[in-house]
Amino acid sequence: MTAPLHEATIAELSRRIAARELSPVELAQSCIARIQALDPALNSVLLLLEENAMAEARTAEAEIAAGRRRGPLHGIPIGLKDIYETAGIRTTAHSAVLRDHVPAEDATTVRLLRAAGAVIPAKLSTWEFAIGGTSFDLPWPPARNPWDRTRDPTGSSSGSAVAVAAGLLPGAMGSDTGGSIRNPAAWCGIAGHKPTYGLVSRRGVLPLAWSLDHAGPMAWTAEDCALMMSVLAAHDPEDPASADVPAPDFAAAIGEGRRHALAGLRIGVVRHFFETDVPCTPTVLAAMEDSIRALRDLGAAVSDLTLPSFNEYGAPGNIISRAESWTIHEAWLKQDATRYGAYGRQRLASGAFLTAADLLQAQRRRAEVIARTFQAMRGLDAVVFPTARDTAGPMGVDSLSPDGLPAFYARPFNLVGGPALSVCNGFSAEGLPIGLQIAARPFQDATVLRIGDSVERALGTRARRPVLEAMAA
Repeated sequence: MTAPLHEATIAELSRRIAARELSPVELAQSCIARIQALDPALNSVLLLLEENAMAEARTAEAEIAAGRRRGPLHGIPIGLKDIYETAGIRTTAHSAVLRDHVPAEDATTVRLLRAAGAVIPAKLSTWEFAIGGTSFDLPWPPARNPWDRTRDPTGSSSGSAVAVAAGLLPGAMGSDTGGSIRNPAAWCGIAGHKPTYGLVSRRGVLPLAWSLDHAGPMAWTAEDCALMMSVLAAHDPEDPASADVPAPDFAAAIGEGRRHALAGLRIGVVRHFFETDVPCTPTVLAAMEDSIRALRDLGAAVSDLTLPSFNEYGAPGNIISRAESWTIHEAWLKQDATRYGAYGRQRLASGAFLTAADLLQAQRRRAEVIARTFQAMRGLDAVVFPTARDTAGPMGVDSLSPDGLPAFYARPFNLVGGPALSVCNGFSAEGLPIGLQIAARPFQDATVLRIGDSVERALGTRARRPVLEAMAA
């Protein structure tokens, strides 16, 4: 049975386009119509690029009809978090500071997507400068969670997660400095991949913290993220952190639900993260145990693993992030801090109170934690733990839980730079999605995506979608 366009994955849409069963023009029209009908209640789109997208779709249709299909993303609509610079198209970072900012060039990743034939229909909402929280004092409203509009999608790649979860777009680009791809992926029930540091270029992506920033894909499935990674992973000499390494075929190892798809893999469970360091809720713990059973049923050898304590990642990560973000925003804040929202202003300005000694000590601790982490992971193919402590909180909730503890488990793999993927591994009694995080040593992205794909298929979570059609009335 053929899925409706708004429920079809990138992989499904790509096969239908390649078989000439679906026109890129028809697909673009469908996405734009759904955005126009549903997004006024979700606020995931900051700028709809209808005219540009239709022109790109018509070009894709003509090229494919002429036998010049460029690959699996040809004709596929992909949205951009509005920190990705787009030539001649406004890029605001969801902030009054850049309300009128029109870049002269595309970000490297945008150029790669265009070269692959992707269609760009929208710039998507974000936390202000990818840090400002779910804020109501900005020029545009914050995105809302499509599973329950009274719930927060979290961020900072909020619009990207909402647009994919709501079926407005099959894929989107996000960024991740402390969890900003994986956290909203978990709360919105999609797949979000933070690649190995340096594997995807950040050139032309507005920075937050240079040594922690990652650009990456967000989509309904791990398989779709793998298809996007096959286009996005490319050495960029204009990004100083870009890794000059051969990119694997990320989708080659993606399975079709084989019974023993993960046979031979060794996976560690970082129990202390979510049982003692920052305890998760019983609902998340139950989903975690279901995932561990699924991994074993898929043939993986699963055992508990001890890494440095969660706070040993969080403390240096927070100091480095705040120091680097203050460096980026210092001049603008000193010129006119009132142009920022309250959350963004407070979080960015906190870096002004850090000393050089604070930063150097944090960097020393970071080096120690990286060495201890990868030493502990020797002999393992991946590690797993939840993405979030709980399901989505009320709209406007901060990134800390009421008890003052972090709401998410994302920071460690920003600090160490290895790949980390969040996939949906279950739902609460209220029907809110739960996220599983899968991480590994640097450049093992294909393995992480393969595990995520197998878990999704085993748990059957990808058949459940938020009900949104009532909003269109």
